[in-house]
Amino acid sequence: MPIFGLDMAKTKTAFFCQHCGSQYAKWQGQCNSCKQWNTISEEVLQKAEKSKTWETATTSSKRAPQPVKISEISLETQRRIATGNAELDRVLGGGLVPGSLVLLGGEPGIGKSTLMLQVALQLKAKTLYVSGEESAQQIKMRASRLAENTDNCLILTETQTQQIFRHIGEVQPEILVIDSVQTIHTNHIESGAGSISQIRESTSELLQFAKETNTPVILIGHITKDGNIAGPKILEHMVDTVLQFEGDRNHVYRLLRAHKNRFGSTNELGIFEMQSSGLREVTNPSEILLSQFSEPMSGTAVAATLEGMRPLLIEVQALVSSAVYGTPQRSATGFNVKRLNMLLAVLEKRAGFKLGAKDVFLNITGGIRVEDPAIDLALTAAVLSSNVDIAVDRSQCFAAEVGLSGEVRAVTRIEQRISEAEKLGFERIVISDQNKVNASAYTIEVVKIAKVADLVRILFG
Repeated sequence: MPIFGLDMAKTKTAFFCQHCGSQYAKWQGQCNSCKQWNTISEEVLQKAEKSKTWETATTSSKRAPQPVKISEISLETQRRIATGNAELDRVLGGGLVPGSLVLLGGEPGIGKSTLMLQVALQLKAKTLYVSGEESAQQIKMRASRLAENTDNCLILTETQTQQIFRHIGEVQPEILVIDSVQTIHTNHIESGAGSISQIRESTSELLQFAKETNTPVILIGHITKDGNIAGPKILEHMVDTVLQFEGDRNHVYRLLRAHKNRFGSTNELGIFEMQSSGLREVTNPSEILLSQFSEPMSGTAVAATLEGMRPLLIEVQALVSSAVYGTPQRSATGFNVKRLNMLLAVLEKRAGFKLGAKDVFLNITGGIRVEDPAIDLALTAAVLSSNVDIAVDRSQCFAAEVGLSGEVRAVTRIEQRISEAEKLGFERIVISDQNKVNASAYTIEVVKIAKVADLVRILFG
């Protein structure tokens, strides 16, 4: 009598943390890695016999890498592929590196697919745009709105990696775009698309394909409600570059940052403006970050800051009012509220301004977040201006850090800040006297101060 089920393959399962991707043999309440509760769930993990499905995608055979002496390794700069988008190239560090894996994350509706489709249409290299979320007709409608037309961009609506690699073998693209990594799946894993094991396995196949064929691959990824990229944390470790597309859907400006970049700086910032015809590159962000008012208003000051290698002049707005409740409110948008509290304590202790019983609200215009300490002096000027209701002269800007003892400290790369303020037509910039700058080399007036009390004298006489 036959024993039923004897020849059937046993279904293998494993337990994964949905927060960090850690794997466990059995279920438990708390993840040992990220210490989160109730994030571990069971997934089917039955692997088929694995083969390199992308080997048919290229006709040339790749020789296995051999050990090389470090002294024999060439230091020639690797050729980069220009995307045709200056802001994206800036954040990437000069363009796409052949064989790199780039992950672009952002909130739903922020413009990730629009940006990548726009880049795919602008590229001179043959590009395969794989979409698992939209039909070919929907992509065509967006492409028509972008007013871009090229024969180098090929559209494929597919979610299975084996079929994607089969089409790659026929098309031989120079650049591959996947929209999105959470929608694709491989036959080697039986769990559903978007699960921890599927994302990890599919990304592993794409990574191996990119490295062995020297083809750049761009992945679009969803983010969770916490702002993190959906999937295992190892996903961000596997890729070469992690880009974050930020912004408010109710505003027109979008910011592109690099959270990780093996081939460039992570301090660069790309700025775009969302229009009906697509994303427009903002080449001079200082103009959009400064308000254009005909009459002076109290509580505003302009700071000369830096984002990577790019100097920016941004407007700082402050509102100081009497506290309605017993405990005064401290609120900051785009700035660290703890540092705001520190600066308010310095003003009260070193400059004699009684702000302990007043509400203070701070806003950085343009929807960006600033971590540069050089914004301290402009923030202080805006708070003092709102407190006494006297407007700060719109022809001057500020670039200095404020210390706990009330001293005005020097900031780095002051020459770039001064040159940017001079280019935009400012007549005076206030900096620290610790910055060694030849003031006669600029047409703009450079004012040096040592204490916060000196700032009060300059602002109000």
